[in-house]
Amino acid sequence: RQGIGEPSVYHAVVVIFLEFFAWGLLTTPMLTVLHQTFPQHTFLMNGLIHGVKGLLSFLSAPLIGALSDVWGRKSFLLLTVFFTCAPIPLMKISPWWYFAVISMSGVFAVTFSVIFAYVADITQEHERSTAYGLVSATFAASLVTSPAIGAYLSQAYGDTLVVVLASGVALLDIGFILLAVPESLPEEMRPVSWGAPISWEQADPFASLRKVGQDSTVLLICITVFLSYLPEAGQYSSFFLYLRQVIGFSSETVAAFIGVVGILSILAQTVVLGILMRSIGNKNTILLGLGFQILQLAWYGFGSQPWMMWAAGAVAAMSSITFPAISAMVSRNADPDQQGVVQGMITGIRGLCNGLGPALYGFVFYLFHVELNEMAEVETLGKASKPNMANPTDESSIIPGPPFLFGACSVLLSLLVALFIPEHNLALRSGSHKKHSNGAQSHAHSPQAGGAEGKEPLLEDSSV
Repeated sequence: RQGIGEPSVYHAVVVIFLEFFAWGLLTTPMLTVLHQTFPQHTFLMNGLIHGVKGLLSFLSAPLIGALSDVWGRKSFLLLTVFFTCAPIPLMKISPWWYFAVISMSGVFAVTFSVIFAYVADITQEHERSTAYGLVSATFAASLVTSPAIGAYLSQAYGDTLVVVLASGVALLDIGFILLAVPESLPEEMRPVSWGAPISWEQADPFASLRKVGQDSTVLLICITVFLSYLPEAGQYSSFFLYLRQVIGFSSETVAAFIGVVGILSILAQTVVLGILMRSIGNKNTILLGLGFQILQLAWYGFGSQPWMMWAAGAVAAMSSITFPAISAMVSRNADPDQQGVVQGMITGIRGLCNGLGPALYGFVFYLFHVELNEMAEVETLGKASKPNMANPTDESSIIPGPPFLFGACSVLLSLLVALFIPEHNLALRSGSHKKHSNGAQSHAHSPQAGGAEGKEPLLEDSSV
């Protein structure tokens, strides 16, 4: 095998850590470059850039996953990491090209899809959830630490050093894949010829979504995920920019905010989630997480003071238990060899939200005329960013963040739908659906597993 040692989860962990550590370093410089490049309608352009990237990732992920089944994981890890990190050095060379390449890089920016497939190749069914948890925790840890480091270096030495360092970390990641990562897909699992056909069903990004309506329980779960993750995806794309330029956080405070909320989220998803699942049950944990999400979005929407953002951030950390609880509900109540079907639908819906959410948030900011016109004046005076709602007669003094209130309404609908999800007596009909190994459509099943295509419901109430 090419690489160092046998393929392991730790190879995947290092790849993910380095990629997102590089991007985390750029959190502070990117906010500045974004406004300098698009001084008018900054939030709208930010939403469109991330929206295009998210939609392209959603459309391309199944095809890349299917191709990796034929040609192996290593080459596609190299491809996805390279194109995901390609925009980094362009930040200082040409900001316009930087944002253009970010948008188009969505075609290949699906490293997680290939990583999940890589992990599935080398783990047994009972080990997989732990392995995925380790990968996800590593991703969170990289984003907790790197923004603070990037903010400090930017303040002390300038943005250019941060961009150079991030580019170096990205190159290190590419070198690690080339030299150290062994191929995980066994030779006997790969076709003899590289010309092996890829079916449209394998490459169709909407394939998993078409199965949503075949079972009422699955439909309720997927609607819940869509309505709750849509505002979450939009929030991720614009929130740090919002804190920096509208609320008045300094670069260092934004980095500290990311670190604190990230650490609290990790604690919530490990310690608190386990306690809640044992004490109040799976469904009630989901409902509680959605309740916390409604509260934090409403607080973000109406809050105009920094302390309100910190308080809402603590609530946001608690709301992070929702998706793990939903995944656990499917995982615990479905047959181990079939749960990937429903997990794949949930993953597909989240991918769709990653494209729609940022565009929606950017458009709502634009509709409510939330702009960053004061940024240049404030920085010239050498002060921290001035809140955009200082004038009490301004409509933004009443509702500083309109998209967050739209998000709260969406999550409220999600909560109402989740009330109807049955918690017990769920069983997945064995062999009801054919599964594929691309990580974009499913990251909870073995790539070697298969079954017959059928039209039976995915989940059924066994009491019927």
